[in-house]
Amino acid sequence: MPVSETAAVVLDGAGVVVARSEWAATLLDCSPGQTCAPLLVLLPRAGTEAGPAGRLVTIPGGEHAGQKTPLVCTVVRLAAQAHTPGGSDGDSDSDADARWLVLLTPAETAVEAAERDASRRRTGLSHAAAAGIGASLDVIEMAETLVDLLVPDFADLATVDIAEQVLVGDEPPHLDISGDVRLRRTAAAQSPEISAEDLLAVGEALPPVTDSTLMSPLMKGLPVLVPDVAILHARLGVDPESLPLFVPRGAHSSVAASLYARGLILGCVTVWRSQLPSAYGEEDAALLQDVVSRAALGVDNARRYTKEHRSAVALQRSLLPRSASDSAAAETVGVYQPAGGGLGVGGDWFDVIPLPSLRVAFVVGDVVGHGLEATAAMARLRTAVRTLADLDLDPGELLTHLDDLVLGFSSEQMTGPSRAEPAVLGATCLYAVYDPVTGRCAAATAGHPPPALLPPGDEPAFVGMVPGPPLGVGGMPFEVTEFEVQPGSMLAFFTDGLVDSRGGDIEEGMERLRSALAGANSSRSLGEVSQGIFDSVLPQEPADDVALLLARTHALASDQVAAWELEPDLSLVAHARELVVGRLSDWELDELAFVTELVVSELVTNAIRYAGGPVGLRLIRDRVLVCEVSDPSSTQPRLRRARETDEGGRGLFLVAQLTDRWGCRFTGSGKTIWTEQPIGGPLSAAWEGKRSW
Repeated sequence: MPVSETAAVVLDGAGVVVARSEWAATLLDCSPGQTCAPLLVLLPRAGTEAGPAGRLVTIPGGEHAGQKTPLVCTVVRLAAQAHTPGGSDGDSDSDADARWLVLLTPAETAVEAAERDASRRRTGLSHAAAAGIGASLDVIEMAETLVDLLVPDFADLATVDIAEQVLVGDEPPHLDISGDVRLRRTAAAQSPEISAEDLLAVGEALPPVTDSTLMSPLMKGLPVLVPDVAILHARLGVDPESLPLFVPRGAHSSVAASLYARGLILGCVTVWRSQLPSAYGEEDAALLQDVVSRAALGVDNARRYTKEHRSAVALQRSLLPRSASDSAAAETVGVYQPAGGGLGVGGDWFDVIPLPSLRVAFVVGDVVGHGLEATAAMARLRTAVRTLADLDLDPGELLTHLDDLVLGFSSEQMTGPSRAEPAVLGATCLYAVYDPVTGRCAAATAGHPPPALLPPGDEPAFVGMVPGPPLGVGGMPFEVTEFEVQPGSMLAFFTDGLVDSRGGDIEEGMERLRSALAGANSSRSLGEVSQGIFDSVLPQEPADDVALLLARTHALASDQVAAWELEPDLSLVAHARELVVGRLSDWELDELAFVTELVVSELVTNAIRYAGGPVGLRLIRDRVLVCEVSDPSSTQPRLRRARETDEGGRGLFLVAQLTDRWGCRFTGSGKTIWTEQPIGGPLSAAWEGKRSW
């Protein structure tokens, strides 16, 4: 029989020859219609499956009659014969009606073919591993890629188990004993033929395995070759009832290799063979170790990235304010979405800053770049904005100071001895102040997109603003835009990542945002609106991180505000006290009358004495009582402690002691000194018993 040929014979269930190839006719003296005794013994018993097997087959006739030739015989069940009329359906699929294809190959030829096939499989796996492993920075995705490479060409079943610390980005401890390793099944792949129903499922933790000589090589980064699975039953060292969790039924050989990097056990990769005929050998173990070594470096890189990404996300979210808030000025909801495609977090942020007199500041900004450096730079900007907001500057002046700070940050980066402090380059910011008493909003932008305004029952539109330069340019003013905001209106502040996509036009993105806002009626919560905007405007994996701040404005009713204007006459101070006490009585806030009367007396007296007139007096009632005194002077009041011999200088100190908060802000016509007292709070209750002063 030529070594290049394979004989083929088709038998029925009784071993009768149905058809044969030319070489089978030369090799076997079995004609169609006759029983072929040498092949009959190869047919599987009922209920079993066929497979390749090495046999010594006696050749009954022909050129090699009487010789026992080593052949590799493969028996394959063919489709059952169609049942004849009158026959039962149950008999048509029986072993008696089956047809079997028997392939006979000389053993030498089969061994050579198997070796070539194994070499081809190893070469293909090595090339695929070099190309595919390490392309991802996700530990789970890398584990799934690895098992897909191994099955089905190299293994019938492959599993990847990762140390639990690695899955969250932490570094696993240095361990010397396998029993101390804690792994979790991360990925698995199998061919259809192998039985793995009882194996540990993906996502479950592996039970501890007792330390043994069989497992000890894994702790040193060496593979463990098991050419016969029976060895595992005797030496694995686990409870017999738990053995099916580790060893699949029907497997005949296995190799395990640890994900070993920098002396740390990051995980373990295990492969099994069941249908692949040849058992694993030393070459297979060496190949798997090479593949797994590459994967270990990739897993360690992914772990480091996971740790940095989690740290950056945690830092970013810790620096952002609460996602939802509700104040006298507005109800707000803010959402931050990191960039997709592995870029991670960046420098986008939003903020909601309560201001005196029940006003509120809305802030949204963007620092170019991604990662921890951009997040740290964002933190510096956000802190600076909050500090400047505490000075109660108008939006244009605040951005001017912020611009100077960014220039200072950049100078530090250029001249500093190290890069320890992150630079703030290419940053933009929008700062807006809304006053619920007047119903007006003042805003200025430093290279940032304008907000969208949706009045109740109307169409959304972007606020027309004069754009200023990005922060860090220097020398350019920031123009303030004032616009009216009806009660119940919605303001949408956003970063350019929401409307600017790769290859797209930013105008198209803003139109998509405007369309998404058009369907946001007042009955929907801000959380639902923000989710709808993200779903309709953002792609599946945004190319840039996104910050979105939605605000639904409130307005104070007219009976919550009382305002008067006084001439610069000290005799009117008593009248001012009467006006305040009378209005507090109307508001049923008599318990605050004593403190408020003292505060108004001091502030109005100082305004008339040192600033002239006219003097404005205003009370605002909400969750706190706000008292404001305005005058035309731009002199900043200074709190000081008067000496015992001083005749004056105690008024502002007394105001600070009597009220919960106080401060001063400059206006276009002078300044305003304000105070706050809690309504029904402990301070007012404490002063209730001190009227004898």
